[in-house]
Amino acid sequence: MMVTDPIADLLTRIRNANTARKEKVDVPASKMKQAIVDILKKEGYIRSYRIVDEKGHKVIRIFLKYGPKQEQVITRLERISRPSVRQYANKDNLPRVINGLGIAILSTSRGLMTDREARRQGIGGEILCKVW
Repeated sequence: MMVTDPIADLLTRIRNANTARKEKVDVPASKMKQAIVDILKKEGYIRSYRIVDEKGHKVIRIFLKYGPKQEQVITRLERISRPSVRQYANKDNLPRVINGLGIAILSTSRGLMTDREARRQGIGGEILCKVW
């Protein structure tokens, strides 16, 4: 199966597993996806992740996080920049997701980072997605 937008595929798999209250979800591995999942882990949106070898292919196994009454920690995942329509923001126009309660993940010249980190470093980049 050929996926034209691997980041949208990652977000959709996480969104679907989260809605179905699954404990974990597997996605094909890549450095970009691993960097996004690492940010989600650091920001507390997922419990953990591991890179595993499934039938000769590397897979990222993501362990989802829920509240004490099984309420979703991730309430929304939204893809912003798409391969057909790229969305960029300079250091002065970085998005604030629900007044800082959520995060935007950006691809910058210094790697992937959250909107808060990009603001701190004074750089802009491509807005990949928003999470809250």
